[in-house]
Formats: sequence, structure tokens, C-alpha cells
Amino acid sequence: MITSSLLPAPASRQMRIWLCVGTILATGLSGLPLSREAHAAEDKAASLEALEHQMAQIQEQQKALQKALVGMQKQIAAHRAALGGHAGGAATRSAVDGSSHHTLTTARNTVSGSGGTSHKGWPPETGAEETGLEPAEASSTAMNTPHHMVHHATGPDAQPIFSGVDTHPDVEAVIGHRAEDVISRIAENSVGPHARETAGAQAAGALGDHGVFHMGPVTLILGGFLDASAVVENRHVPSGTFNYWQAMPYPNESRYHTNNFEGSARYSRISLMARGNVDNHSTISGFFEMDFGAGAATTDAYESNSYAFRMRQAYLAYDNSDLDFHFLAGQAWSMLTPGRIGIIPRQESLPETIESSMLAGQTWARQLQFRFVKDFLQHRLWLGLSIENSATLYDTTGFTNADGTVTLPNGKTATISSNGTGLTNDAPFSNEIAPDVIGKVAWDPHWGHYEAVGILHFPHDRVASLGQGHNNTAIAGGGGGSMVLPVVPHKVEVRLAGLAGVGIGRYGSVLLPDATLKADGDVAPIPSVQATGGIIAHPTPRVDVYGFFGYQEAGRRYSNYGGGAYGYGNPNYSNLGCETELSTLAARPTHGA
Repeated sequence: MITSSLLPAPASRQMRIWLCVGTILATGLSGLPLSREAHAAEDKAASLEALEHQMAQIQEQQKALQKALVGMQKQIAAHRAALGGHAGGAATRSAVDGSSHHTLTTARNTVSGSGGTSHKGWPPETGAEETGLEPAEASSTAMNTPHHMVHHATGPDAQPIFSGVDTHPDVEAVIGHRAEDVISRIAENSVGPHARETAGAQAAGALGDHGVFHMGPVTLILGGFLDASAVVENRHVPSGTFNYWQAMPYPNESRYHTNNFEGSARYSRISLMARGNVDNHSTISGFFEMDFGAGAATTDAYESNSYAFRMRQAYLAYDNSDLDFHFLAGQAWSMLTPGRIGIIPRQESLPETIESSMLAGQTWARQLQFRFVKDFLQHRLWLGLSIENSATLYDTTGFTNADGTVTLPNGKTATISSNGTGLTNDAPFSNEIAPDVIGKVAWDPHWGHYEAVGILHFPHDRVASLGQGHNNTAIAGGGGGSMVLPVVPHKVEVRLAGLAGVGIGRYGSVLLPDATLKADGDVAPIPSVQATGGIIAHPTPRVDVYGFFGYQEAGRRYSNYGGGAYGYGNPNYSNLGCETELSTLAARPTHGA
């Protein structure tokens, strides 16, 4: 019962008036059948007309009463907010959206955690496992509680949230815990718990409702994890728990003969996703992901281990479930990276290791891109095109290279890169004439995930002598594919991936070179191949057991000029000194050989 102490005098009087009106209406309605039977014989037409008129009046009165109830519930919500959320011992708050066009989600608009209720418009095979939530957590308390029992934050900074009477039950909500608020629509393919992302595979989003908040039409999802990892190496590679393959020593270096232990928490991760519905079919999301993987100038590995905050991913995405169209703009995992379902962000097929570079042969990059994706056949066939930032790793063995300015044996100069300036780090930035173009097709039948991918890359340099010069552009690229085979659906899977081509070495974890130079300065893309394989078991939704194998190799591109050897893998080099500790005779050319 609502006492007058909770309401101002006008509201109390208004409520008593409407209670009186309701009593009169109820009395009038109880007498309607008798009145109709008493006068039916005299004038049926007049009685019907009178009934229709009376029904119209009752409907108008009901609308007025509903409006008054809305006003009173708003006043109650305001009073409870002022009292810190406590009135008459109540610990809950409830209010009504006066427009009645947008309401908080109910079970009608939500995929049930048990998979028993599908979202309106979802294909039959799409269930709770594709929502990005754990099955037991897919539905929140708010979704399974009557509107008048929904609890909201209280306090001096809390604002009333009106979510009460649903006067338009057929209108879909535009906010809440629907699957679209977490992940794009996908089809079941029997692959492991891909809706939940393991720590090693990036753990992009929160599980269930832990870390999920709603601010008006926007859903905020906090994610990440704390990392405490260590690695034992039989060779000293001074790169921490991130394995920099280019620093692998040869036997002529003493660290080749030294075991090494490294431990760090620097790859702990923080992420934030903001996602909201534009309409019943369109959503826009923004995703930020950071860790502490950067090494600042003041980083002290002996005492503070103060590694720098760095950006991993930062992008905006647009998804349209009516057109089955997806767009992404910003820094994200390259579309060349293998996936495990569809072609959507945060579902990459990455090894469950400390960091992806720990596995040789893994294909990946995180870089700026503009990605366009269309899916067909109820989210089973996916086609994607991505325009991505390009870069070229050059090997200039045999040449004299001064910060990207290479002296050629014919006396000319080739410019392949320049060291960073301004806000960039002091490292080479290669000359690039065009972005990389990547295309992908993905197929998700009821068993497994299969991809085919291709890339075009355009290495570019300039060769000049005094007063004249010309540019050189090569066409490089390659192709490959990947597959995820659910040997035991949702429990055990086999992952295979590979990429081969020329000029694409930087997309592998080992960072083998993309290109070298011919003796005349022309660009020579280097052939390479990279491949990975692994077995992953999911004994429980929160535990993974895995084993991986990786392989990466680069071919030869070299030239000889005037008795000199130039390029990558030239057989005229002698590596005899590489086997002798502290030798300085490693990789010297043998002239005339």
C-alpha cells in the first residue's frame, strides 16, 4: 500500500480520484450484461450503439488512468532516488518509459541461456552458444525478473531509469542483453566453445553479465585478464616472454650456450567494448584493447619492470543483420589471420600460448584496415575484402645500408625506407605505394570451419644517381587457408593453417624478410611458407589443454655483381665462423667462388 507520506498532496488526491473512477467503472461494467438483457427486446440497435459509445468512453478513461499511473510511478521513482533507493523498506526501483516505445529487454527479446528461446528473426540453428556468453549466464537476473522487481543502481548520482509497464508487447527493445549486443550473428559449426574466448586466444569480452553495463542505448562490456606467465628457453633470447625470433643466436654467440628463464605480467590485458543498436537490424560497436607490452626508455628489468601501456586493437564496427553485412574500420587482427567461425572480429583462431609470437609459422598482424564482409545462407558462407596497412621487411645482406639508403655496386643509391621521426619510434618505415589487399572466403557447415585466403602486396623503392632516378614496384602476394576440425564437437578440435607466396614474410611470427634487392636496385620479393597445426581439448568450458607445432621458411633471392655477393641466401657466403664461439667470421662473402 502506498501511503501519503510517499507522495505529495496533489498526487495523493489524484490517486484517490482515479481509484474512485475505477470503482465506478467496475460497477458499471458489472451491470452491462443485465442492462443489455433488459432492453434487448425493445431496441437491439440502440443498445448496441450505446454499448459501443460506452466502450469508447471506457477506453478513454483507461488511457487517462494509465497516464496517471505512469506519472505517479515516476514520482515514486524520483522520491526513492532522493531517499537513496529506500522507501517503506523496499530495496528495488521501478519506473515506466512514458513513451512506451523503448523498454528494457525481457525474455521475449533474449536468447535463453538454455537455448530454449531464440531471438526473434534468428535462424533455428543459432542458439545461446553464439551469444558470447556462458550458457548458464546468458540470461541476466533482470531478464528473468518482472519489470517491477528490476533493481537499478541507487545513490546521489543515480538517474531514474524507466523500464516498467510494457504497453506495446510486440515492439522489440533496442538495448539490453540480446546476443546482438555482444557478438554478430553466427551459425553453429560444432567448433569448441568459440562464444567464450580463452585467455590465450585474447579473452576480448566479459563472461555472462560480469562486467556488462547498460547506459541508455549503449551496452558496455569490460574484459581482459591478469597474466602471470613464464618461459624457459635453451637459448638466451633477451625479449622477455615475447619471443623475438630474429634474436635467436648462432653458436658463435655465448648466449647460444646459455639457458634462460623469463617471467612477467606485462601481457595482462584490458579491453572495453561499447555496442548499441541503431535499429532492430543495425548495431555499431567500438572496441579498445590494451596491454603493457611496450618497452619505454625508462623500463627497468632489474627493479621496477615498468613496461609501457600500448594499443593492441582500436576499431569501430557496423553490423546489419537484415543485409547480413559487416564493416570494420580501425586497428584489428588482420583478416589474413585464421578464424574459427565466420569472418568477424574477436573470433580469431590464435594459439593458446602466452602471446601469438610464441608459435613459429602463425599468420597474423594487428594493423589499420577497412574490412567489408557479407554472409550468406543463414551465416554459413562468408566473403570478405580488407584494405590494410602495408609494410615491407628488407634484407640487404652484402649491401651498405645506412638507415634505408642502400649503396648499390653500380654506384647508384636505392632508398627502401627511412627512420621514424616525430611521434614515431626511431625504426625503419618502409616506402609503400599502396595498401595490402586481402580477400577471404569462409564456410561454416554444421561440422567445422574452413577458410581460403589471398593477399596482394606491392613492395616499392627508388633508385637514383646524381640528377636522375626512377621508382621500382613489384607485385607480391600469396594464398593459403585454414580449417578447424571438431573431432569431438565442442570438446576436441584440430586446427591447421598455412600460407605461401612471395613478399609476405612479415605476416609470420618469425618475421622473415619480405624482399631484398637485386644488384641494380630492383625489388626482389622473397618466397616464403608458414604453417601451424594443433590439437585443442576443452574438458570444461573454462579449461583448455593444447599442443601446437609451427614451421616457417624463406627461400633465396640473390645476385652477384663484380665479384660481390648480394641478397638473401646467396651461396657465395661462408658461414664457417657461425659454429665457433666468439668468432667474428660469420657470414662473410667468399669472393670469386
